[in-house]
Order: sequence, then C-alpha cells, then structure tokens
Amino acid sequence: MTDRTIHFASDNYASVHPEVMAAIAAADGGHEPAYGSDAVTAAFDEAIRATFGEHAVGFPVFNGTGANVTSLLALSPRWGGGVVASEHAHIHNDEGGAPEKVGGLKILELPAPDGRLLPSQLQRYTGDLGDEHRAQPLVLSLTQSTEVGTVYSVEQITALVDAAHAHGMKVHVDGARIANAAAALGVGLKEACGGADVLSFGGTKNGAMLGEAVVVLNPELAAGLGHDLPYVRKQTMQLGSKMRYVSAQLTALMTSADAAGDPLWLRNARHANRRAAQLREQLEPLADEGFLHFTQSTDANAVFVEMPRAMAEQLRRSYRFYDWKPGRSEDKVEVRLMCAWDTTATACEQFAVAARMASRPDVSWVADVQLPEED
Repeated sequence: MTDRTIHFASDNYASVHPEVMAAIAAADGGHEPAYGSDAVTAAFDEAIRATFGEHAVGFPVFNGTGANVTSLLALSPRWGGGVVASEHAHIHNDEGGAPEKVGGLKILELPAPDGRLLPSQLQRYTGDLGDEHRAQPLVLSLTQSTEVGTVYSVEQITALVDAAHAHGMKVHVDGARIANAAAALGVGLKEACGGADVLSFGGTKNGAMLGEAVVVLNPELAAGLGHDLPYVRKQTMQLGSKMRYVSAQLTALMTSADAAGDPLWLRNARHANRRAAQLREQLEPLADEGFLHFTQSTDANAVFVEMPRAMAEQLRRSYRFYDWKPGRSEDKVEVRLMCAWDTTATACEQFAVAARMASRPDVSWVADVQLPEED
C-alpha cells in the first residue's frame, strides 16, 4: 500500500477492505431470492444475533442517512415527532433535512461542547411531554462515537439511556462509527450502546463498500419493531432488491476473524484509532510551540485541531480535510482530520512533516514530502 491517495477528510474516502470485497465476490453468481429472502442475508441475521444478542433483529439498508431516518420513524409515533439530539448531531446538520422532510420529524437540539449529552439536559424538553402544543420529545438520538471524535464511556451512555427511558423516551444510537467507539472502550458493539433501543450500525466508514443496518437491540421492542420496520424501510426507499450484496459486507465485518479471533470490525476500527492517536502525537510539538491548538480529546479516529488559515491552505496543496468551524480569531480555523482502516503510519508522518513546513514562513513549501514507504 502506498500513501499517494491517503487523505484525512473522512473515513468515507478509504477503499473497500479486501475481506469485504472477497465477501461480495463470494455472494455473487447464480440466482438468489430478492429483497432479503436469500441465504446470504440469513447468514447476516445469524451474525446480528451472535453480535448483538439472541433477540436482536437487523435490517440492511443502503446508507447512513437511510438508517437514521428509518430508525427514527420506526421509534416515533405519528403524533410524536420530537427527536432530542446534540447540536452536532449528523441528523441535525448533515443529512439535508431528511429527518424533517422525509420523516416529518422535528430535531430538538441541545448544546454539547464535547459532543456528549448529559442526563440532566433532557429536562430542557421533557417538560413538554403531555403538552399538545409541543412536538413530543419521545426519542433521544445519540452518536457514538460523537461527531467531534469523543466517546461516551459505558457508564456515561448507560446513565443517559436510563434517564431517557425513565422519561418514557426511546433511544436511538447513530453508530456510523460505533466500531471505533467500541474499540476505544474495549467492549463489544452492543455494550458501547449502553442499553439503547435501536442502533444505526455503520459499515461504510469501517471498510465496507456501501451499506449500513438498522438493528433493534431492545428485546421488548424486537417483535413490534421487527414487524413494523420492513414497511418503514420500504417507504423510506431503503429496501434493496439484491440485498445479499449489502448483507455480505456487514456479515464479513461481524464474522471475518483473524488468528487471534478478532472480528474485522474491531481490527479496522482499532487500526484507525491508533493512526489518529499517532497523528495527534506527531502534531503535539507544533501545539507545544503555539502553532496548533487541539480542541477535543482524540478518543477514536478523529483529530480536531485549530490552526492558522494560511497553514491550512498550504496543507491543502497535498491533502484533503474539512474545516469544522471558525477558530478563536479570524486568522484561524478549526479542522477535522480523520483516519481510516487503511491510513498508514507513513501517511501520518508525512502530514506531520508537511504541517511543520507549513508552520515556518521562512522555509519554502514542498508540496510532497517523501518519506520511506512502510514495509
């Protein structure tokens, strides 16, 4: 693997993991029943139960927005419609208004400077329960790991889920990066959800080509939602006719194990997290010298850092990454640097060297810093 095409904009930029590609190839050939009545999806169903519990039910969908909207609609009665979420939530900022436009839902945002909500914050909206003039806040949507790269501890997310349940709310987890959170915590995927009711299980950011899944975690809801979700999935245009190709990818993430018995989802997430930790460590000297300022803890596979705008412009001659928000002064910007399953140590080293050069106006810019390739 070379570093020529490795960027830090998103883990969506990464290629498909070879084991996932092999699973797609294995699912190919011959005729299979459509719409999930195939042997490959039956194996997916078994993998869901083995991973999330014997009562868990999974529904493959095309993408993350589809998983989130389908999940929220399944949890929301028609007369409810209020979904409490962080100000940073993907469903609030990055899904083109799909929950509102497609689902008829209202996102009720709460401040979360580090991406994580607190149980006490739910009181902002739970007082509206029973008021016919207010959108009923019947669903809490959390993101694990959060949009700013932080991770709820098992204790934190469990306390938040318990508080929501105490108010009669259902809980959804946007798990686009649930694998990274679980790897960081050293727990299973289910444990990283802290007793939530429904999970949007992410695959695309963790080595898949395309595809996520809606997973019903709560045994008490499995029968009801298991009956309702097929209809909701169809109505939200997330039912794939050749579902076996999505099912094969997610099954590979859950079941393809190495010699140590670690599943692919864990190996991919652990690697991405390690590269983010490495990238931060190699950028820390620039922070010590005042050129950079880390704005969030690096719990999973994201590094959030404030840098001079001129420095960011120089770095973009060779690398893609996203601006997150304006910095503390007009000449600075906060950026997000994402690592993926295929981010190499050399790529992180090259970026750190490039950042060092961009921080020094007395040194001419070299667009491509060449370092020895990894073995």
